[in-house]
Parts: sequence; C-alpha cells; structure tokens
Amino acid sequence: MRELDAKDRDILGILSKEARIPLKTLAGRIGLSRSATSERVAALEKSGVIRGYRADIGQMDKGMVVAFLFVTLVRTPSIGILDQLARFPEVRRVSSVSGQLDLIVEVEVPSIDRLNTLRDTIASHGGVEDLTTAIVLRRDIERAAG
Repeated sequence: MRELDAKDRDILGILSKEARIPLKTLAGRIGLSRSATSERVAALEKSGVIRGYRADIGQMDKGMVVAFLFVTLVRTPSIGILDQLARFPEVRRVSSVSGQLDLIVEVEVPSIDRLNTLRDTIASHGGVEDLTTAIVLRRDIERAAG
C-alpha cells in the first residue's frame, strides 16, 4: 500500500472515534468529495489498515468497580493462594507473570467497601508479601480474543 498521507490519517482519526459516521459527513469533515472519500476508505480496508468496525460497549453495570490487584508472593509457588482466589466469585482472572510481581488478579466488585474487604482478605494470606491495588477508571481499548 502507498504511504498514508494527511487525509488518510484524518479519516483514521475520525473513524476511530466515530466508526458509524455517514460517508457524506466524513467527506465533508476531511474536505474531499464523497467518491474520493469512499475510495480512500476502501483502499484502507483492502490494505488492512482498517481491519473492521466495532461497537465499543461500556461497562454494562455502572455500579461495579473493576480493579487489578498486583500481588508479590513470599515464594512461588505459594501453596493455597490460587485456591483462595478461586473461592471468591468477584475474582475474574488471575495471571501469573514474570518480573517483580507474581500475580495480577482482576476483580469486579459492587463497591469500594467490598474491594477493601476482598483486598484485606487476600493480603492477609501467609503467602502474600505485598499487594497493590489499581482501580480501573475506564477501558479505552478492549478486544475480544480471536
């Protein structure tokens, strides 16, 4: 494919925020005719620069709090910590990772109070050396596996 020019980048910038924008409106915003805009979009699709259009669905239940717990263990493997984590229905995903951390635990809870209780319970496990919490403010990009 040819190198992207300023108009292509304008198209991509607009489509990344407004994937369902009418072609006529897109053309007007970038200063090209509808047919020229259509040709550019088709070329971007054909070359794979635009791989698809999607609905970006926000959190379904606005009352839920999503957080990541970054866990450092006393030693690995830590007997019983995964079993304990599996008992909590709020735990959505546990990933063993390399580096300074040992586990990244994604949780979804109905309130900050429940997050604190869950966090305190996990942190009090004998195999946990340190636990840091990061609350998700929003998800900017989320893709389905596949």
